Amino acid sequence: MMIHPLKNTTVMRELTTMKRKIVPILFLGLAVAGLLLILSSCESSDKSSDLSPQAGVGGSMARFAITGNTLYIVSKQSLEVYNITDGGSPVKAVKKNMNVGIETIFPYQSHLFIGANDGMYIYNNSNPNDPQLLSKFTHVQSCDPVVVQGKYAYVTLRSGALCRPGNTLSSLDVVDVSNPSNPAMVHSQVMSSPFGLGVSGNKLFICEGDQGFRVMDISNPILPVQKHFFAEIPSYDVIVRNKHLIITGKGGLFQYQFDQDDKYELLSKIPVL
Repeated sequence: MMIHPLKNTTVMRELTTMKRKIVPILFLGLAVAGLLLILSSCESSDKSSDLSPQAGVGGSMARFAITGNTLYIVSKQSLEVYNITDGGSPVKAVKKNMNVGIETIFPYQSHLFIGANDGMYIYNNSNPNDPQLLSKFTHVQSCDPVVVQGKYAYVTLRSGALCRPGNTLSSLDVVDVSNPSNPAMVHSQVMSSPFGLGVSGNKLFICEGDQGFRVMDISNPILPVQKHFFAEIPSYDVIVRNKHLIITGKGGLFQYQFDQDDKYELLSKIPVL
C-alpha cells in the first residue's frame, strides 16, 4: 500500500511531538524506579542516627520532601505542607508565603533547609505540620541547592544561570549551621558549573552538569578537597544512599556503588535519548 508523502510527513511530525512530551515523563519515572530498586536492596544495618526521618529520599534539586507523615512542597513563592497520614487523601496543613525564587528543599533531623535565589532559609520542623522560620543565610543572587551533614551545610552557587545574572564565579560554600538561628559561612571555593550535590560520611559529591561529576573528601568538613573528577559522567543531580549513587544527567540515569577504598563500580545505566 502506498503512503502519501504529505501524510507520511504529518505522521512523523506527530510522532516527534509525542516523543518530546513522553521523554521527560519517562525520565522522571525511570529515576523513581531506579531509586526504589536501590533503596530496596540496601541493608538496614547501614543506618545513621544523623539521617533525617524520611520516608522518601530525594536529590538536592528536589522541590518536595517527605518526613514521617508530612509532605513538603516548595513553589517559586511558597512552602506548602500536607498531612499524608491517609496517603489517599492528603490534607493541606499550612502554606508559608516566601520570597520569589524558592528553588529546593532538604530536610535534615528537625529542620528544613530551603534553597532560594537569594539565600538559604532554615525552618524549625519540630512541629511537622507548622514549620517555623528560624533564620535566613543571605548571599549573592544565585541558584543554590543545599545538603546538610552534622554541623555543616554545603551549598552550590552557579554562574551563567537565569537565577544568577552577571559574571560572578560559581562556587561551593560551607555554612556552619550548628546554631540554626545564626548560620555562618566558614569556607568558599570556586567550582566549574555546579548543579546538585550529595553527602555521605567523608565524601561530598558534586554534579558539574555537562562537565562531569566531582568527588570531594570532607574528612575536614570545612575544607573539601577534590579526590576524583569523572569527566565522562555528565551529571545534574545525585542521590546518595548506603554506598550507592544514583546520578541523573543528559545521558540518562546511572547507578554506581562505592566502597571505603574509594573504588567506584558502575552497576547499570538507563539511557534517556
